[in-house]
Amino acid sequence: MDGDAGVAASRLQLPAGHWPTLLDGLCARFPAIPRAQWLDRFARGRVQDRDGRALSATDPYRVGLELRYFREVAGEAPIPFRETVLHADDDLWVVDKPHFLPVVPAGRHVAETLLARLRRTSGNADLVPLHRIDRATAGLVLFSASRRTRARYQALFRERAIDKTYEALAPALPDVAFPCVRRSRLARGEPFFRMCEVEGEANSETRVDVIARSEDIWRYRLQPVTGRKHQLRVHMAALGAPIIGDTVYPRLLETDVEDFSHPLKLLARGLAFVDPLTGLRREFTSRREL
Repeated sequence: MDGDAGVAASRLQLPAGHWPTLLDGLCARFPAIPRAQWLDRFARGRVQDRDGRALSATDPYRVGLELRYFREVAGEAPIPFRETVLHADDDLWVVDKPHFLPVVPAGRHVAETLLARLRRTSGNADLVPLHRIDRATAGLVLFSASRRTRARYQALFRERAIDKTYEALAPALPDVAFPCVRRSRLARGEPFFRMCEVEGEANSETRVDVIARSEDIWRYRLQPVTGRKHQLRVHMAALGAPIIGDTVYPRLLETDVEDFSHPLKLLARGLAFVDPLTGLRREFTSRREL
């Protein structure tokens, strides 16, 4: 295991520069990280050479030197929800992710991610997600547990040979004929993390049907044919039924406080595919409820 928090080391080849020490060079390369934080990482052996030997803050800066360092977020807030491992063998893990937990480290989430948690508990540094779902979305995520067979499982997604089914709670759409298909061209919007529909040839497709109707809120079945970022959320908002709890679509709701009591009502309910190792059809279903 690379890091005691289950976080793999990041790698950096030192670029051209004339800084006297490693500390000076890293502070210049990562200005958002305080000098004191780099000093603390060096003191704890969290900055290493390519072979894992701890380096000193006062070591000379050498262009081309390959470093390993471990990303950390000071005061990273815990996420008070637990994942469930539904299946685990030497090659494949199936994990039921809670809302709010990122799949991989990003931004202010490093140790509190699904990948880091699984690596900590399993001791298997070879665990790698085969696909991702949004941090705000709950449900099934497949992980490769072996480098030897990883490419064969990755091919399922590349070749669209895996059936993915989601469920969502959203406002009623009595004037839409179901089942229906939403196709559109998705592109980056503003701010950078949002997506939007634009003119042009469609690069995204979602099949939408209704599972259950109540007076105001319906339960929908969503089957993405493509896997664009935020695709299901954008498509439901475009149909006129933004998913309950969505703070990004159709409009961004600015807030500094995360409200764990109001999750996005979107669940990756099912995954089905023919296992490339055995030739047998496998189906997995999330145990979570919206």
